[in-house]
Amino acid sequence: MDWNQFLFVIFPYMALTLFVVVTVYRAIFRPFTISSLSSQLLERKQLFWGSISFHNGILIILLGHLLALLFPQSLVLWNSVPFRLYLLEVTGLVLALWSFVGVLILIVRRISVSNIRAVTQPTDMGVLLLLMLSVLSGIITATGYRFGSTWFTGVFSPYLWSILTFAPRPELVAPLPWTIQFHAFNFFILLAIFPFTRLIHIITYPLSYLFRPWQIVIWVREQRKQNEGRS
Repeated sequence: MDWNQFLFVIFPYMALTLFVVVTVYRAIFRPFTISSLSSQLLERKQLFWGSISFHNGILIILLGHLLALLFPQSLVLWNSVPFRLYLLEVTGLVLALWSFVGVLILIVRRISVSNIRAVTQPTDMGVLLLLMLSVLSGIITATGYRFGSTWFTGVFSPYLWSILTFAPRPELVAPLPWTIQFHAFNFFILLAIFPFTRLIHIITYPLSYLFRPWQIVIWVREQRKQNEGRS
């Protein structure tokens, strides 16, 4: 077994197993341990700008990666027109830079604001640093190895599908530059630690709203005002 086999076959399956098993376990058996522990009340201004920039940018980028994975041929067809290819590349780079600024603001906020620093856990900083490295390596890849949206469909889409279908093909990733390999491996690290951090609320909170019991809201304010007016 060589390093390529471990990094892009064994570790991805370890990460996927941890992601699924621990997330399901915490959601079913330990739901009260899941919390985003918002720090909004301690500081709002930097949180607003950092959170808006990072979340909006990264969500659109992740959606783009997912669409490229699910519909690679459609992406190839889109990129067959040079203008659309350049438009997609520039848009992706702008979103990545926007995300990088956002995560940088969130890191500085965790360090510089004393109230936030007091409630910050090591995992919080670890996740932010990993996210920053992920975005930064994506920016380096986008600027150093152009037209990633095109070669993604011929390299990473087949590789990821080979992992998901239990027929791993690490040889697809082996010849890639180290920055691209790091970007891919960093994703699996984030996947592995996901259920052990506050990131887990991204999945469990929306699901809890979908499957929670029906609630009946009774408004009594107007009735109370009427009763007070009669007395």
